[in-house]
Amino acid sequence: MSVTERTLLGPGPSNPYPEATLGSTSPLLGHLDPQFIALLERVCGRLRSLWGTENPLTLPLSGTGSLGMETAFANTVRKGDTVVVAVNGLFGERMCEVAGRYGAEVVRVDHEWGRPVDVQRVLDAHPSPKLVAAVHAETSTGAVSDIGALGRALRERSDDTLLIADCVTSLGGTPMELDEWQVDIAYSGTQKCLGVPPGLAPFTFTERAWERRVQAPPVWYIDLGLLGAYVRGGPGGRAYHHTAPTSMVASLDSALARIEEEGADEVAARHEAAGARLREGLQEMGLELFAAEGHRLPQLTSVRVPEGVDSGKVRDQLLRDYGLEIGAGVGPYSASVWRIGLMGHNARLDRAELVLGALRRVLGR
Repeated sequence: MSVTERTLLGPGPSNPYPEATLGSTSPLLGHLDPQFIALLERVCGRLRSLWGTENPLTLPLSGTGSLGMETAFANTVRKGDTVVVAVNGLFGERMCEVAGRYGAEVVRVDHEWGRPVDVQRVLDAHPSPKLVAAVHAETSTGAVSDIGALGRALRERSDDTLLIADCVTSLGGTPMELDEWQVDIAYSGTQKCLGVPPGLAPFTFTERAWERRVQAPPVWYIDLGLLGAYVRGGPGGRAYHHTAPTSMVASLDSALARIEEEGADEVAARHEAAGARLREGLQEMGLELFAAEGHRLPQLTSVRVPEGVDSGKVRDQLLRDYGLEIGAGVGPYSASVWRIGLMGHNARLDRAELVLGALRRVLGR
């Protein structure tokens, strides 16, 4: 079966950096090979730099961003723990469901979709929760929240609460300083701004969270105690845990090296410039942006489908005529919002102009 090349400008996956594609074709290594261990350590170090953290337990989990969410809650929630979740989109909703499955007493703090998380409302929801969870970059709406303000406010109030941040759509496209922001646990995915195919979930866990972790979580595969013994080693060396996807880790290493060479600030500026041009062009067409002004992600733009236009037919025509993918909305906005991603390798002005030109033709504007 032949596969037609696509320009992936939806909410993810995005087209990978050429360096990431090349990295995945390097000779296959075993997951305990000394060469692979050296590569894995380099990846963990590069992830720490991009996250803005010194956390020793920083690693690429073998799974997508959803596995990162699962790992975060599986290793921190005990039955009956109070977990406050800021919900301003689909992935806040999903955090509630995952936390509840591990026995948490979930306190939802609902926000209008497309709006940022309100720090004071989260603080007011419960005086002393075990965990607070929020999405930094909400993939379902294109809204960004001030996780740093939330983390600092929580730490000022109490040292007893851990903060989990979903950074699936922000890592690699938005500057991050997790240590400064007082974030205890964070996870991401490779298929968005990192410019790598889907399959790994960058993950980081503070020593503070490690001391309070669930010693034997109900899911063996994502037990951080076991994973830590493989990634960090111990007195007896590295303990075998699972067969890591070594080619995926090599691909991530190459993408991180490419980001490092360009410079994280320059990469963020490139995402910002491409996103600004896209928003400007959409508004020039008379289209209405969905996420709240001042809280719009440059790498993922949400826009309202014009009155009388069939969202699915437009997306189908873009794919058929131009080989170009954009995303539908989700939940209550599945037919009324489009999501357009300019992430990683696609965070470029030419990609912004490409999707704008194609939309003009299809919409007759």
